[in-house]
Amino acid sequence: MPKIAVLTNDLQYELVEKNQERINAVNEVKDTFCNFLSEIRAKGHIVIHLQLINHEGDPNAERYDGYLPVQKGTRGAEILEEFVHESDIIMEKNKDSGFYETDLDEVLKQHGVDTVIVTGMQTQICVQTTAADAFFRGYNIWVPEDGVVSANPDDKKRSLDWLGGYCATISSTDEIISVLNEKNYLPRKEIYIP
Repeated sequence: MPKIAVLTNDLQYELVEKNQERINAVNEVKDTFCNFLSEIRAKGHIVIHLQLINHEGDPNAERYDGYLPVQKGTRGAEILEEFVHESDIIMEKNKDSGFYETDLDEVLKQHGVDTVIVTGMQTQICVQTTAADAFFRGYNIWVPEDGVVSANPDDKKRSLDWLGGYCATISSTDEIISVLNEKNYLPRKEIYIP
């Protein structure tokens, strides 16, 4: 049976704690999302945390009042501990998409993954670019509404609408678990572009 991988994006201390809106958005889904990750692991699937690491020389990396956040080896770059289990994989990325200049595609293939559930922060940036890049590589994409966050709710809605209209099945974490319990896999979205 092909495996499923949950890909989390940027659930890191300095990124989540940047402002109160992000903190609130993550706290709102934290319990549900942690339970979801536990159920995915219990079903024998994998969780891969995509960890943004900024390079000093990157002119496009956002700075916080001149400070470059999420630098390699800092506590601010670490994934929030409540989301991580010892069986999880942590993969560094240097740009928004988890596929850009990383070994993510190779790791997924090594684990026999054909479906990715793209989660994390921010929906309209890292989630959207990672999902699109997964689609370009032939993966089946699911995005749970209660497993993604944005500081601005309008950004989240706009991104979910775009993803649902293009390449991803949009659902809830409960629906994903229910489908897995019933079918033992997640059906592929039928692509239709009017």
